[in-house]
Amino acid sequence: LCCCEYVDRRGQRNHLVACCCDCEELDDGCDRWLTCKSLPPGALERIADTIADRLRVPWFSGAVKINVSLVPPLVLLPVFLHVAALHFLLGLIILTSLPVVVLWYYYLTHRRKERTLFFLSLGLFSLGYMYYVFLREVVPRGHVEYSQVVVLTCGLILMLAALSRAKKDPGYLPIPAGNEKPSHQDLPSKSVRGSSSGLHGISDAASSRAVNGQAKGHCRMPAEQPEGVKKDWCTKCQLVRPARAGHCRLCGRCVRRLDHHCVWINSCVGEQNHQAFILALSFFMLTSVYGITLTLHTICRGRTPFVALFYCPGAYSDYSSALSFTCVWYCAIVTAGMGYILVIQLLNISYNVTEREARLALRDNTGRRLLGGLVIDTGQYNRGLLCNWGHFLSLGSSPPQRSAEDIV
Repeated sequence: LCCCEYVDRRGQRNHLVACCCDCEELDDGCDRWLTCKSLPPGALERIADTIADRLRVPWFSGAVKINVSLVPPLVLLPVFLHVAALHFLLGLIILTSLPVVVLWYYYLTHRRKERTLFFLSLGLFSLGYMYYVFLREVVPRGHVEYSQVVVLTCGLILMLAALSRAKKDPGYLPIPAGNEKPSHQDLPSKSVRGSSSGLHGISDAASSRAVNGQAKGHCRMPAEQPEGVKKDWCTKCQLVRPARAGHCRLCGRCVRRLDHHCVWINSCVGEQNHQAFILALSFFMLTSVYGITLTLHTICRGRTPFVALFYCPGAYSDYSSALSFTCVWYCAIVTAGMGYILVIQLLNISYNVTEREARLALRDNTGRRLLGGLVIDTGQYNRGLLCNWGHFLSLGSSPPQRSAEDIV
């Protein structure tokens, strides 16, 4: 293939120049629109699939497909922020509507069980664009020292490194190779039991260890297999998963110690990447707060950052300071949201409960609401603050568990 050619979704060789040719779905849709006829079921989906397949850029070994969800943040974010910097009321309207639009899109994709790169693209581009505005609009004012820029840059690099680690394997359970997937009937009927949540367990080993003198509150008791914990059968992956593992409906895989599927990294948070996820959130919080403080000290001198965030006379006196102040408020909104996620994560770690376990406990009414409902204590794995954090810090360092094939 030359740089402008590609193989389309039908397996045919095509060219970028012909991107507007031979689109039967679009032609039929236009004809129906001109004749005031309704579109047949699924016509819009087929048109969208065709457009997404033909949206490509030239590359060395053939035209590369562009993910449509990557485009809106790259285009709309700078436009919205520059418009918001024109006037205080415009900034108030835009900065209020942006979180609403993002939350609406999140619930839309979550309801359809769709994976999207929109949130990852929005997060990474926001970081890059805020850093660009800081270097172009704030640093030239001469109130930010070179060492402070270096510290901010190092924090950004460390955060991206932790984010890159969090994007790796969260602890997927291996899928049985070939077509010889274990079936539910292959398991001994005496050891497989159903439950109201649709999970089936193999519990003799865990319960016997609990009876042999291992107290529930003892710190040395394995946090993965306390009393009454059952190994689950996943009907979708056709494997037996260990305790605390769960099936992600967006990734379509079972993950060890599944916490949740994070749209901001477009991946699950599990046993292998939970520490990196917390580290990325922590670096982001420190870097963002530090950058906000430096910017407010520059454009609102003589005021503390908290006061300057709400009262900064002269912020809209020139376009440069208005854009910087608008970006500060955008960063503050994002930082507040990420700070809430970090607080919930730290509380869950302190009680040794995952987001998935808390959600199931709320559904089955088996957990206790603590700290005003910020954390749900299931009571299954809580061994005290120090033991819980010791268990979390040791995630991924213990020898890997046997694969699902070996268990079966």
